[in-house]
Amino acid sequence: MAIHLTKESKILVQGMTGGEGMKHTRRMLAAGTNVVGGVNPRKAGRTVDFNDRPVPVFGSVTEGVDATGADVTVVFVPPAFTKAAVTEAADAGIGLVVVITEGVPVHDSVAFLAHARRRGTRVIGPNCPGLISPGQSVAGIIPADITKPGRIGLVSKSGTLTYQLMYVLRDIGFSTCVGIGGDPVVGTTHIDCLAAFQDDPDTDLIVLIGEIGGDAEERAAAYIRDHVTKPVVGYIAGFTAPEGRTMGHAGAIVSGSSGTARAKQQALEAAGVRVGRTPTETARQVLAVLDAGA
Repeated sequence: MAIHLTKESKILVQGMTGGEGMKHTRRMLAAGTNVVGGVNPRKAGRTVDFNDRPVPVFGSVTEGVDATGADVTVVFVPPAFTKAAVTEAADAGIGLVVVITEGVPVHDSVAFLAHARRRGTRVIGPNCPGLISPGQSVAGIIPADITKPGRIGLVSKSGTLTYQLMYVLRDIGFSTCVGIGGDPVVGTTHIDCLAAFQDDPDTDLIVLIGEIGGDAEERAAAYIRDHVTKPVVGYIAGFTAPEGRTMGHAGAIVSGSSGTARAKQQALEAAGVRVGRTPTETARQVLAVLDAGA
């Protein structure tokens, strides 16, 4: 199994005919993803050929859903049009919208996430790498060739650290890796993924990657303490970050002990999570937990 994305998922790409959309649609198709169409009102009716794989372009998400039965969209549109794109997808009945776009105004994110929630649509992102269920499907920009299917679930704020942990633990493999994005407001949280991995019978261990700033990791720690029975290994980016300075794509501001890597580490460890201080140490913690349970 996997969470949120499987080989059965049918994917539309909003903004497929743009530069980034074309590049990553080609990569998704090469990974075996079932991309069933693109969306661009100005190019409706055309077909784009990806290495002899023709993909139709629809004028709207609704048109694409009606023609293909799509249940996932990946959004590669400029920030100014992201709110409209997500709203359109939710109104078309899409169950999962993956927003790769960065630089989306926070007030737009708040608006389209509220609308999607009312429509029963899950949003991952914005400003995220997407998700991958190795050997099944990729929705976004995560490389498909750096790991293999396995029984680790990964949820991360950081795209780069997602890739690094996937590669370092490639010999073990992953059920699903979800990059939730580092913006102040995102559609899917650590807790959402923890709950899904807890219920997934093919996920044996969960890796949680967080960053300095905010309290998302502390809230995740409380959820783990009360609801997660599977082993969790964590990593918090920013142990060496200076206080009182804005850093990284999360725009994290650390003031006093609030939001520091150390405070997050303490919260996670109090919930029984092993926390590494580097990605390499985190990978060793994963191996130790798996060896202990073998």
